[in-house]
Amino acid sequence: MTTLVDIYTDGACSGNPGPGGWGAVLCAGEREKEIYGGEPLTTNNRMELTAVIEALRALKYPATVRVYTDSQYVQKGISEWIQGWKRRGWKTASKTAVKNEDLWRVLDELANGPHRIEWLWVKGHAGHPMNERADALARHGISHPKGI
Repeated sequence: MTTLVDIYTDGACSGNPGPGGWGAVLCAGEREKEIYGGEPLTTNNRMELTAVIEALRALKYPATVRVYTDSQYVQKGISEWIQGWKRRGWKTASKTAVKNEDLWRVLDELANGPHRIEWLWVKGHAGHPMNERADALARHGISHPKGI
């Protein structure tokens, strides 16, 4: 039986583009781990993707994972849009290059790795305690980019 891990992620940017941060809370039973980081010049969407990537990288063993994100870009991108992007050679339906292709490729590889992942959207800034924690970590990552 694999471990169930709930992951709550968020990204933040001060200006878009501008300094950015990402944060994640990983919960497995009674254990919790917080991670965060940032970049000096980035976008909010890059930080949303990085939060999920770094959270999945933090898992040490195969697990059943529920990823909670307040980013529809991440949730829909990985569960709906990515297959079409790949079929079209990383082009959108309007034949333009997929933004953040480098991060989408990494996330796609992780999503097809040893974990069974469910992608869940939660409304941001709506009082969900774990999403608020991930948001605080992401904002902290803006000024403390070497959080890991």
